[in-house]
Amino acid sequence: MTTASIDTFEPVSPAPSRLEIFRQVILARPATLFAAIVILIFVLIALLAPWLAPYNPLAQSFLKINKPPSAANWLGTDQFGRDVLSRMIYGSRNSLILGLLSPALAAVVGTTLGVVAGYFGGIVDRVISRIVDLLISFPELLLAIIIAAALGGGFWNIVVVISAAFVPGFARVARAQTMAVRQEPYVEAAVAVGVSTPVIILRHIIPNIAAPIVVLMTLWTASAIRLEASLSFLGIGTQPPNPSWGNIIRDGLNNLFGSPWPVIGAGFAITCVVLAFNVFGDAVRDILDPETAQ
Repeated sequence: MTTASIDTFEPVSPAPSRLEIFRQVILARPATLFAAIVILIFVLIALLAPWLAPYNPLAQSFLKINKPPSAANWLGTDQFGRDVLSRMIYGSRNSLILGLLSPALAAVVGTTLGVVAGYFGGIVDRVISRIVDLLISFPELLLAIIIAAALGGGFWNIVVVISAAFVPGFARVARAQTMAVRQEPYVEAAVAVGVSTPVIILRHIIPNIAAPIVVLMTLWTASAIRLEASLSFLGIGTQPPNPSWGNIIRDGLNNLFGSPWPVIGAGFAITCVVLAFNVFGDAVRDILDPETAQ
């Protein structure tokens, strides 16, 4: 090989890190950047609700019933004289906490079931798969309504309801990914040298199936917020007088001609947050998907 031919070789640049890919995706897509800003704004509003809300969201006033938007009440008041903006701000806490917490719990439970079924197989796989198939045959909203009707309202009950509605989806994805990773040579080598099962699962299985689980959790955060709003709208979610975007819309529909602002405000908030999480979830999928990341 001549010196001239050696000089023609170009150095191979290192593969970009996940953080670098994330930065490139965010900067290359204005919609993703805007969605991240919207999510950050709503999270800050939920965290700072006691300081941002101009009034007590539960305070009623006979003298302020169905007031239009003004300098004192930016979104007007409802049929009980409560400030709509204050209820919107406090309602974001219930909606976002439930929307973020429920998919996380569902991911933990569903991934555990899916990994156990996919790794051990046999009767364990058949039992778990039949249970998951039974649950997944129900639409998410219908399954949530059935469980909520049995458990009743309340914050933690709704967390359980929404989490249970998402567990089957996580279990199926985790099972399929585990069965694929279980056949990899490094897992078979670990089994051959006598590495214990918990170590194999924690060190080799879960890290290699984490990407689709994280993507699914990000995308289903928007579905959880929408599901919580639907349950609250139906009266089996967050119970009055505690505000959430769903029951704000329900109360507003009963007084639509008196004051339409609760419906408009809460509907706009749900639309913005759900759309922002969907757009951001698409970006996370592109980052964690090896083929897209190329």
